[in-house]
Amino acid sequence: MKIDFHRRQFLQQAALTMPALGLIGLDELAAQVAGNPEGGAPFPQDKKLGVALLGLGKYSEEQLAPALEKTQRCRLAGIITGTPEKVGKWKEKYKIPDKNIYNYQNMDSIRDNPDIDIIYVVTPNSLHATYTIRAAKAGKHVICEKPMATNVKDCEAMISACKAAGKMLSIGYRLHFEPHHRTFMEFGKKQMYGPVQKIVAENSQEMEKGVWRLDRERSGGGPLMDLGIYCVQGAVYSAGANPIRVSAKEGPKTDVDKFAEVEQSIDFQLDFPGGAMANCRTAYVGKGNRLRVEGKTGWYELEPAYEYAGIKGKTSQGPMGIENVNQQALQMDDFADCVLNKKPTRVPGEMGLRDVKILMAVYEAARTAKPVDLKL
Repeated sequence: MKIDFHRRQFLQQAALTMPALGLIGLDELAAQVAGNPEGGAPFPQDKKLGVALLGLGKYSEEQLAPALEKTQRCRLAGIITGTPEKVGKWKEKYKIPDKNIYNYQNMDSIRDNPDIDIIYVVTPNSLHATYTIRAAKAGKHVICEKPMATNVKDCEAMISACKAAGKMLSIGYRLHFEPHHRTFMEFGKKQMYGPVQKIVAENSQEMEKGVWRLDRERSGGGPLMDLGIYCVQGAVYSAGANPIRVSAKEGPKTDVDKFAEVEQSIDFQLDFPGGAMANCRTAYVGKGNRLRVEGKTGWYELEPAYEYAGIKGKTSQGPMGIENVNQQALQMDDFADCVLNKKPTRVPGEMGLRDVKILMAVYEAARTAKPVDLKL
Protein backbone atom coordinates (compact mmCIF):
# COMPACT_ATOMS: atom_id res chain seq x y z
CA MET A 1 0.00 0.00 0.00
CA LYS A 2 1.32 3.40 -0.96
CA ILE A 3 1.62 5.86 1.90
CA ASP A 4 2.20 9.52 1.11
CA PHE A 5 4.82 11.55 2.94
CA HIS A 6 2.45 13.48 5.20
CA ARG A 7 0.59 10.32 6.13
CA ARG A 8 3.85 8.53 6.80
CA GLN A 9 4.92 11.26 9.22
CA PHE A 10 1.59 11.04 11.06
CA LEU A 11 1.66 7.25 11.28
CA GLN A 12 5.26 7.18 12.44
CA GLN A 13 4.27 9.44 15.32
CA ALA A 14 1.17 7.35 16.00
CA ALA A 15 3.18 4.11 15.93
CA LEU A 16 5.42 5.43 18.69
CA THR A 17 2.57 6.58 20.89
CA MET A 18 -0.03 3.84 20.38
CA PRO A 19 1.46 0.45 21.24
CA ALA A 20 -1.88 -0.69 22.67
CA LEU A 21 -3.32 -0.62 19.17
CA GLY A 22 -0.60 -2.78 17.70
CA LEU A 23 0.49 0.08 15.42
CA ILE A 24 4.12 -0.87 15.74
CA GLY A 25 5.12 0.05 12.22
CA LEU A 26 3.82 1.22 8.89
CA ASP A 27 3.60 -2.24 7.33
CA GLU A 28 1.41 -3.54 10.15
CA LEU A 29 -0.85 -0.51 10.00
CA ALA A 30 -1.09 -0.73 6.22
CA ALA A 31 -2.22 -4.36 6.59
CA GLN A 32 -4.94 -3.31 9.02
CA VAL A 33 -6.07 -0.50 6.76
CA ALA A 34 -6.27 -2.98 3.88
CA GLY A 35 -8.70 -5.07 5.92
CA ASN A 36 -6.38 -7.94 6.83
CA PRO A 37 -5.45 -7.60 10.51
CA GLU A 38 -2.97 -10.43 10.22
CA GLY A 39 -1.01 -8.79 7.44
CA GLY A 40 -0.31 -12.25 6.02
CA ALA A 41 -1.99 -15.27 4.45
CA PRO A 42 -5.77 -15.69 4.74
CA PHE A 43 -7.10 -17.67 7.70
CA PRO A 44 -7.64 -21.37 6.87
CA GLN A 45 -11.18 -21.92 5.59
CA ASP A 46 -11.77 -24.94 7.82
CA LYS A 47 -11.06 -22.87 10.93
CA LYS A 48 -13.46 -20.04 10.16
CA LEU A 49 -16.34 -19.72 12.60
CA GLY A 50 -19.89 -19.85 11.24
CA VAL A 51 -22.06 -16.78 11.76
CA ALA A 52 -25.85 -16.76 11.50
CA LEU A 53 -27.52 -13.38 10.97
CA LEU A 54 -30.73 -13.07 12.98
CA GLY A 55 -32.85 -10.42 11.28
CA LEU A 56 -32.39 -9.71 7.58
CA GLY A 57 -33.10 -6.00 7.42
CA LYS A 58 -31.13 -3.28 5.70
CA TYR A 59 -28.08 -3.45 7.96
CA SER A 60 -27.70 -7.20 7.54
CA GLU A 61 -28.29 -7.04 3.81
CA GLU A 62 -26.18 -4.01 2.94
CA GLN A 63 -23.39 -4.13 5.53
CA LEU A 64 -22.98 -7.35 7.52
CA ALA A 65 -23.45 -9.95 4.79
CA PRO A 66 -21.06 -8.20 2.36
CA ALA A 67 -18.56 -7.72 5.20
CA LEU A 68 -18.65 -11.43 6.01
CA GLU A 69 -17.38 -12.10 2.50
CA LYS A 70 -14.25 -10.14 3.44
CA THR A 71 -13.62 -11.59 6.90
CA GLN A 72 -10.59 -13.72 7.70
CA ARG A 73 -11.82 -15.69 10.71
CA CYS A 74 -15.54 -16.14 10.16
CA ARG A 75 -18.10 -16.68 7.41
CA LEU A 76 -21.81 -16.33 6.78
CA ALA A 77 -23.10 -19.82 7.52
CA GLY A 78 -26.79 -19.33 8.26
CA ILE A 79 -29.77 -17.03 8.57
CA ILE A 80 -32.67 -16.64 11.01
CA THR A 81 -35.63 -14.63 9.75
CA GLY A 82 -39.29 -13.98 10.43
CA THR A 83 -39.91 -13.12 6.79
CA PRO A 84 -40.17 -16.30 4.66
CA GLU A 85 -40.11 -14.37 1.37
CA LYS A 86 -36.53 -13.28 2.07
CA VAL A 87 -35.17 -16.81 2.31
CA GLY A 88 -34.88 -17.58 -1.40
CA LYS A 89 -32.82 -14.49 -2.19
CA TRP A 90 -30.36 -15.09 0.64
CA LYS A 91 -30.13 -18.82 0.01
CA GLU A 92 -29.23 -18.29 -3.62
CA LYS A 93 -26.89 -15.33 -3.19
CA TYR A 94 -24.85 -16.77 -0.32
CA LYS A 95 -25.23 -20.51 -1.04
CA ILE A 96 -26.77 -21.18 2.38
CA PRO A 97 -27.90 -24.80 2.81
CA ASP A 98 -31.46 -25.51 3.93
CA LYS A 99 -30.25 -26.99 7.22
CA ASN A 100 -28.77 -23.60 8.18
CA ILE A 101 -31.95 -21.61 7.56
CA TYR A 102 -34.17 -20.94 10.58
CA ASN A 103 -37.17 -18.88 11.58
CA TYR A 104 -38.01 -17.35 14.93
CA GLN A 105 -40.13 -20.33 15.92
CA ASN A 106 -37.57 -23.09 15.33
CA MET A 107 -34.34 -21.20 16.03
CA ASP A 108 -33.81 -22.96 19.37
CA SER A 109 -32.98 -26.13 17.44
CA ILE A 110 -29.84 -24.37 16.19
CA ARG A 111 -28.16 -25.83 19.27
CA ASP A 112 -27.77 -29.08 17.29
CA ASN A 113 -26.08 -27.38 14.33
CA PRO A 114 -22.26 -27.38 14.55
CA ASP A 115 -22.04 -25.12 11.47
CA ILE A 116 -23.19 -22.15 13.56
CA ASP A 117 -20.85 -20.76 16.22
CA ILE A 118 -22.05 -17.15 16.50
CA ILE A 119 -25.48 -15.57 16.20
CA TYR A 120 -25.55 -11.88 15.29
CA VAL A 121 -28.78 -10.28 16.57
CA VAL A 122 -29.90 -7.53 14.17
CA THR A 123 -33.55 -6.94 15.15
CA PRO A 124 -35.43 -3.86 16.36
CA ASN A 125 -34.06 -2.76 19.74
CA SER A 126 -36.88 -4.13 21.90
CA LEU A 127 -36.18 -7.67 20.66
CA HIS A 128 -32.44 -7.67 21.37
CA ALA A 129 -32.85 -9.19 24.82
CA THR A 130 -35.26 -11.92 23.74
CA TYR A 131 -33.09 -13.24 20.94
CA THR A 132 -29.76 -12.78 22.69
CA ILE A 133 -31.02 -14.88 25.58
CA ARG A 134 -32.44 -17.53 23.24
CA ALA A 135 -29.20 -17.65 21.27
CA ALA A 136 -27.13 -18.11 24.42
CA LYS A 137 -29.43 -20.84 25.71
CA ALA A 138 -29.02 -22.54 22.32
CA GLY A 139 -25.29 -22.70 23.01
CA LYS A 140 -24.10 -19.99 20.64
CA HIS A 141 -21.88 -16.96 21.15
CA VAL A 142 -23.66 -13.67 20.49
CA ILE A 143 -23.04 -10.33 18.86
CA CYS A 144 -25.90 -7.94 19.56
CA GLU A 145 -26.46 -4.71 17.69
CA LYS A 146 -26.56 -1.41 19.53
CA PRO A 147 -28.18 -0.14 21.63
CA MET A 148 -27.86 -3.33 23.64
CA ALA A 149 -31.48 -3.10 24.85
CA THR A 150 -34.19 -0.59 25.66
CA ASN A 151 -33.74 -0.77 29.44
CA VAL A 152 -31.16 -1.67 32.06
CA LYS A 153 -32.98 -4.75 33.30
CA ASP A 154 -32.88 -6.40 29.88
CA CYS A 155 -29.15 -5.67 29.55
CA GLU A 156 -28.47 -7.36 32.87
CA ALA A 157 -30.56 -10.38 31.86
CA MET A 158 -28.63 -10.70 28.59
CA ILE A 159 -25.29 -10.66 30.39
CA SER A 160 -26.50 -13.21 32.94
CA ALA A 161 -27.86 -15.55 30.25
CA CYS A 162 -24.59 -15.57 28.31
CA LYS A 163 -22.54 -16.14 31.45
CA ALA A 164 -24.83 -18.98 32.55
CA ALA A 165 -24.43 -20.60 29.14
CA GLY A 166 -20.67 -20.08 29.11
CA LYS A 167 -20.92 -18.05 25.90
CA MET A 168 -19.38 -14.73 24.91
CA LEU A 169 -21.42 -11.60 24.34
CA SER A 170 -20.24 -8.67 22.24
CA ILE A 171 -22.02 -5.45 21.25
CA GLY A 172 -21.88 -4.22 17.64
CA TYR A 173 -19.72 -1.17 18.32
CA ARG A 174 -17.96 -1.24 14.95
CA LEU A 175 -16.09 2.03 15.51
CA HIS A 176 -13.89 0.40 18.16
CA PHE A 177 -12.21 -1.31 15.19
CA GLU A 178 -11.98 1.77 12.98
CA PRO A 179 -8.49 3.37 12.88
CA HIS A 180 -9.62 7.00 13.15
CA HIS A 181 -11.60 6.25 16.29
CA ARG A 182 -8.90 4.02 17.70
CA THR A 183 -6.53 6.95 17.25
CA PHE A 184 -8.94 9.18 19.20
CA MET A 185 -8.98 6.63 22.01
CA GLU A 186 -5.23 6.66 22.27
CA PHE A 187 -4.92 10.44 21.92
CA GLY A 188 -7.12 10.74 24.98
CA LYS A 189 -5.17 8.14 26.95
CA LYS A 190 -1.79 9.62 26.06
CA GLN A 191 -3.03 13.23 26.30
CA MET A 192 -1.40 13.95 22.95
CA TYR A 193 -2.78 17.48 22.98
CA GLY A 194 -2.82 17.95 26.73
CA PRO A 195 -5.70 17.08 29.05
CA VAL A 196 -9.05 16.82 27.27
CA GLN A 197 -11.13 19.90 28.05
CA LYS A 198 -14.09 19.87 25.66
CA ILE A 199 -15.74 17.33 23.38
CA VAL A 200 -18.36 18.05 20.73
CA ALA A 201 -20.36 15.09 19.40
CA GLU A 202 -23.21 15.42 16.92
CA ASN A 203 -25.07 12.75 14.99
CA SER A 204 -28.24 13.76 13.16
CA GLN A 205 -30.03 12.70 9.99
CA GLU A 206 -33.45 12.84 8.41
CA MET A 207 -35.75 9.97 9.29
CA GLU A 208 -38.59 8.87 7.02
CA LYS A 209 -42.12 8.31 8.28
CA GLY A 210 -43.53 4.90 9.08
CA VAL A 211 -40.32 3.11 10.13
CA TRP A 212 -39.99 1.05 13.29
CA ARG A 213 -37.48 3.52 14.73
CA LEU A 214 -40.36 5.96 15.30
CA ASP A 215 -42.30 3.32 17.27
CA ARG A 216 -41.30 3.73 20.93
CA GLU A 217 -42.31 0.19 21.86
CA ARG A 218 -39.93 -1.29 19.28
CA SER A 219 -37.12 1.29 19.38
CA GLY A 220 -37.12 2.37 23.02
CA GLY A 221 -36.87 6.01 21.93
CA GLY A 222 -35.96 8.25 19.03
CA PRO A 223 -32.64 9.52 17.70
CA LEU A 224 -30.97 9.21 21.11
CA MET A 225 -31.26 5.40 21.00
CA ASP A 226 -30.33 5.16 17.33
CA LEU A 227 -27.79 7.93 16.63
CA GLY A 228 -27.09 9.45 20.01
CA ILE A 229 -25.41 6.33 21.28
CA TYR A 230 -22.55 7.12 18.90
CA CYS A 231 -22.21 10.49 20.63
CA VAL A 232 -22.13 8.77 24.02
CA GLN A 233 -19.55 6.27 22.84
CA GLY A 234 -17.39 8.90 21.15
CA ALA A 235 -17.46 11.17 24.18
CA VAL A 236 -16.59 8.39 26.61
CA TYR A 237 -13.65 6.95 24.71
CA SER A 238 -12.38 10.40 23.78
CA ALA A 239 -12.43 11.41 27.43
CA GLY A 240 -10.97 8.08 28.49
CA ALA A 241 -13.37 7.94 31.44
CA ASN A 242 -16.99 7.36 32.33
CA PRO A 243 -19.17 10.45 32.80
CA ILE A 244 -20.24 11.42 36.31
CA ARG A 245 -23.19 13.67 35.45
CA VAL A 246 -25.60 14.31 32.61
CA SER A 247 -27.88 17.22 31.73
CA ALA A 248 -30.32 17.20 28.81
CA LYS A 249 -33.08 19.06 27.01
CA GLU A 250 -35.46 17.74 24.38
CA GLY A 251 -35.90 19.95 21.36
CA PRO A 252 -39.24 21.17 19.96
CA LYS A 253 -41.23 19.00 17.57
CA THR A 254 -41.83 20.57 14.18
CA ASP A 255 -43.70 17.47 12.98
CA VAL A 256 -45.90 16.35 15.86
CA ASP A 257 -47.53 13.56 13.85
CA LYS A 258 -44.26 12.02 12.73
CA PHE A 259 -42.67 12.26 16.18
CA ALA A 260 -45.78 11.43 18.19
CA GLU A 261 -44.03 8.67 20.18
CA VAL A 262 -40.37 9.66 20.23
CA GLU A 263 -38.23 12.77 20.51
CA GLN A 264 -37.37 14.68 17.36
CA SER A 265 -34.10 15.95 18.81
CA ILE A 266 -32.26 16.08 22.09
CA ASP A 267 -29.22 17.98 23.35
CA PHE A 268 -27.26 16.62 26.29
CA GLN A 269 -24.11 17.33 28.22
CA LEU A 270 -21.81 14.78 29.84
CA ASP A 271 -19.50 15.87 32.64
CA PHE A 272 -16.34 13.86 33.28
CA PRO A 273 -13.89 13.62 36.18
CA GLY A 274 -11.26 16.33 35.99
CA GLY A 275 -13.58 18.87 34.42
CA ALA A 276 -13.83 17.66 30.82
CA MET A 277 -17.24 18.26 29.25
CA ALA A 278 -19.01 16.82 26.20
CA ASN A 279 -21.71 18.75 24.38
CA CYS A 280 -23.81 16.30 22.37
CA ARG A 281 -26.71 16.63 19.96
CA THR A 282 -28.75 14.08 18.08
CA ALA A 283 -31.82 14.53 15.89
CA TYR A 284 -33.99 12.96 13.22
CA VAL A 285 -33.98 16.25 11.30
CA GLY A 286 -31.10 18.02 9.61
CA LYS A 287 -27.63 16.61 9.18
CA GLY A 288 -24.68 16.40 11.55
CA ASN A 289 -21.87 13.88 11.81
CA ARG A 290 -18.99 15.16 13.90
CA LEU A 291 -16.69 14.32 16.79
CA ARG A 292 -14.27 17.00 17.97
CA VAL A 293 -11.92 17.00 20.95
CA GLU A 294 -10.20 20.08 22.30
CA GLY A 295 -7.17 19.67 24.54
CA LYS A 296 -5.02 22.18 26.30
CA THR A 297 -2.46 22.36 23.48
CA GLY A 298 -4.48 21.48 20.37
CA TRP A 299 -7.54 19.78 18.89
CA TYR A 300 -8.54 16.84 16.69
CA GLU A 301 -11.80 16.02 14.94
CA LEU A 302 -13.62 13.64 12.64
CA GLU A 303 -16.16 14.82 10.08
CA PRO A 304 -17.93 12.74 9.00
CA ALA A 305 -17.31 10.73 12.15
CA TYR A 306 -19.73 7.80 12.33
CA GLU A 307 -20.33 6.66 8.74
CA TYR A 308 -19.63 3.15 7.45
CA ALA A 309 -17.06 4.65 5.07
CA GLY A 310 -15.57 8.01 4.19
CA ILE A 311 -14.53 9.05 7.70
CA LYS A 312 -12.12 11.98 7.59
CA GLY A 313 -9.87 13.17 10.39
CA LYS A 314 -7.69 16.15 11.05
CA THR A 315 -5.82 17.71 13.94
CA SER A 316 -4.56 21.17 14.73
CA GLN A 317 -1.36 20.00 13.00
CA GLY A 318 -3.07 18.92 9.77
CA PRO A 319 -4.92 15.97 8.17
CA MET A 320 -4.61 12.56 9.82
CA GLY A 321 -4.19 10.84 6.46
CA ILE A 322 -5.64 7.55 7.68
CA GLU A 323 -7.49 5.41 5.15
CA ASN A 324 -10.87 3.84 5.77
CA VAL A 325 -11.42 0.13 6.43
CA ASN A 326 -14.31 -2.32 6.35
CA GLN A 327 -15.41 -1.71 9.93
CA GLN A 328 -17.85 -4.60 10.20
CA ALA A 329 -15.36 -7.13 8.80
CA LEU A 330 -12.75 -6.13 11.39
CA GLN A 331 -15.38 -6.12 14.14
CA MET A 332 -16.61 -9.64 13.38
CA ASP A 333 -13.11 -10.99 12.82
CA ASP A 334 -12.03 -9.64 16.19
CA PHE A 335 -14.93 -11.37 17.93
CA ALA A 336 -14.18 -14.62 16.13
CA ASP A 337 -10.59 -14.30 17.29
CA CYS A 338 -11.82 -13.79 20.86
CA VAL A 339 -13.95 -16.93 20.65
CA LEU A 340 -11.22 -19.01 19.03
CA ASN A 341 -8.54 -17.94 21.48
CA LYS A 342 -10.72 -17.43 24.55
CA LYS A 343 -9.89 -13.73 24.83
CA PRO A 344 -12.20 -11.03 26.21
CA THR A 345 -13.88 -8.84 23.62
CA ARG A 346 -13.11 -5.11 23.75
CA VAL A 347 -16.85 -4.38 23.35
CA PRO A 348 -18.53 -6.64 25.96
CA GLY A 349 -22.07 -6.67 27.25
CA GLU A 350 -20.95 -4.69 30.26
CA MET A 351 -20.06 -1.79 27.95
CA GLY A 352 -23.50 -1.98 26.37
CA LEU A 353 -25.08 -1.97 29.84
CA ARG A 354 -23.08 1.11 30.82
CA ASP A 355 -24.22 2.96 27.72
CA VAL A 356 -27.88 2.10 28.25
CA LYS A 357 -27.58 3.45 31.79
CA ILE A 358 -26.27 6.71 30.31
CA LEU A 359 -29.06 6.84 27.70
CA MET A 360 -31.70 6.32 30.39
CA ALA A 361 -30.11 9.07 32.45
CA VAL A 362 -30.25 11.43 29.46
CA TYR A 363 -33.99 10.81 29.12
CA GLU A 364 -34.46 11.33 32.87
CA ALA A 365 -32.51 14.59 32.80
CA ALA A 366 -34.57 15.85 29.86
CA ARG A 367 -37.84 14.83 31.51
CA THR A 368 -37.05 16.40 34.90
CA ALA A 369 -34.98 19.36 33.62
CA LYS A 370 -32.46 18.49 36.33
CA PRO A 371 -28.91 17.08 36.14
CA VAL A 372 -28.64 13.38 36.89
CA ASP A 373 -25.60 12.01 38.72
CA LEU A 374 -24.12 8.83 37.29
CA LYS A 375 -22.48 6.03 39.24
CA LEU A 376 -21.02 3.73 36.62
